[in-house]
Amino acid sequence: MKSYLEMAPEELQAEAAELKKQYRQFQKMELNLDMSRGKPCLEQLDLSMGMMDVLSSDSDMNCEDGTDCRNYGVLEGIKEAKELLSDMMENNPDNIIIYGNSSLNVMYDTISRAMTHGIMGNTPWCKLDQVKFLCPVPGYDRHFAITQYFGIMMIPVPMNDEGPDMDIVEKMVSEDEAIKGIWCVPKYANPTGISYSDHTVRRLARLKPAAKDFRIFWDNAYGIHHLYDDRQDHILEILSQCKRAGNPDLVYKFASTSKITFPGSGIAALATSPNNLEDIKEQMRFQTIGHDKVNQLRHVRFFGDIHGMIEHMKKHADILRPKFEMVENTLETNLGGLGIGRWTKPLGGYFISFDTIPGCAKQVVSAAKRAGVKMTGAGATWPYGKDPLDTNIRIAPSYPSLDDLKTAAELFTLCVKLVSVKKLLEDPDLQAQLRAEAAEQGAEAAEA
Repeated sequence: MKSYLEMAPEELQAEAAELKKQYRQFQKMELNLDMSRGKPCLEQLDLSMGMMDVLSSDSDMNCEDGTDCRNYGVLEGIKEAKELLSDMMENNPDNIIIYGNSSLNVMYDTISRAMTHGIMGNTPWCKLDQVKFLCPVPGYDRHFAITQYFGIMMIPVPMNDEGPDMDIVEKMVSEDEAIKGIWCVPKYANPTGISYSDHTVRRLARLKPAAKDFRIFWDNAYGIHHLYDDRQDHILEILSQCKRAGNPDLVYKFASTSKITFPGSGIAALATSPNNLEDIKEQMRFQTIGHDKVNQLRHVRFFGDIHGMIEHMKKHADILRPKFEMVENTLETNLGGLGIGRWTKPLGGYFISFDTIPGCAKQVVSAAKRAGVKMTGAGATWPYGKDPLDTNIRIAPSYPSLDDLKTAAELFTLCVKLVSVKKLLEDPDLQAQLRAEAAEQGAEAAEA
């Protein structure tokens, strides 16, 4: 089909009339579909039901070292769970603390402790005039919600195909002592699905922050969440890179089994340097006597070891892969060549990132909702929910059935076309600008 950027006004008007007819047909279907969060579907949850059977009233509840998992104690988590999660996170078990069911909760607690008691003897953040955080965008809305809750000023940093723009990160971190951290989802990032390049990881590890208590909040939420056996992203292990660069205390690394077993009943972990661990454990002693060791033991007995976990994740991939491919194929079939959208094609994780032409994302999400498909709110992938160009939309394919997802993807692409046509008719200058940019990008691609 002819690109919308090349259409004359009368052609756009005719297209708009046809699209409105199609949209009304969707409205008559009275859909009620939810693509708003990256939740595992029922079939994925069923994969872990065997975990409910590995422990019973007759089970031996003792660990290899004799620890009775039913009782108090073991602040850092049982040895077997530390070994399992350390293999998943590619870290030494001695550098890990096992927590409760949610890594997001661990991140919240980590920020909270920094606010009230400071990091490794530094001034508590609540006593400073201002605290700032770097936020790669588009990014994870729940990360931004934590820092916003604590009144931390969030500074957007653009993402590219290799991760956050490191020229900006290095400059800001080295010059501003008020910048205390950066949020990172380094592998199959939320929502873009990209993974940080080796060069980016090394530059992060070599940062020279003005603030002694600056930390990289490294949320490796999708470390083993591949969609393909033969095509997988790999990233450098950040703690070893920091140690090699002379910055051993620079990173807090988070992970969990939330999208591996049960999202509400997994186990979470934090890996970091010995100095950071001692600082954290000193404060944790006042918070808890120990987390749920029965659940830790349940996970260990269910998986056995990291190999069991990897085989389990292949089953997840078999469920998710057709959904991602179907959405990507629908986007290409319905929008390819029209000049009104760009999207990522991740090899893992839970999301596809879609960019409309400027000023359209909110209207697209609203139009989809009016026709019965709920999506993540436009702007959610930016701090404070404010996408300055109103372009980014997070697509979450995991939860709906394949048939429902097909319907939702068809409706979504229709909404993109409908809103884009309206925008181009209202703003001919934008159409000319986008046409010129497309021509320039085509020339650059040809030279490359």
